Amino acid sequence: MAPSTAIFYTLSSLALLSGVMVIWSRHVMYSAIYLVLSFLCLAGLYVLLSAEFVAAVQVLVYAGGIVILFLFLIMLVNLKEALSGGRLRVHAVVSGALGAAVVAQILYVYSRGGIRAAAAAAPALTDGGNLQAVGKALYTDYVLPFEIASVLLLVAMIGAIVLARQKA
Repeated sequence: MAPSTAIFYTLSSLALLSGVMVIWSRHVMYSAIYLVLSFLCLAGLYVLLSAEFVAAVQVLVYAGGIVILFLFLIMLVNLKEALSGGRLRVHAVVSGALGAAVVAQILYVYSRGGIRAAAAAAPALTDGGNLQAVGKALYTDYVLPFEIASVLLLVAMIGAIVLARQKA
């Protein structure tokens, strides 16, 4: 077995195990920690696929930002009040339906030849690699949406500063 294959199996099994522990853990903070571990394992899998940019975004955006937001929500929301009543059954039904959709997608991929067939059909990267391809697409084909997003983020940041200063 090649070293990259062993790393793949280790990271993927750890990601699956931590994903299951996110659901099974009875303490919400432990679930958030397992979620971070799952995101980090996925970033490692992206590195094995030579998608370094996607791995960096996975760590920065998901393992950093999203989990911090989850932790703030966990600390600020009264979970006993939110989980009381009949809403839990609705969440269980919706979760079951989404789980069935994921299983259906996995079965569809395997019926079409699996991941290797999809990887063989994907176009090869240029000599610059993944980051150069993303940068070229971002600054040629998607320059207008990129600039619009940057202006919107700047306006949102200025608005947050103005609102924060008014309350102080």
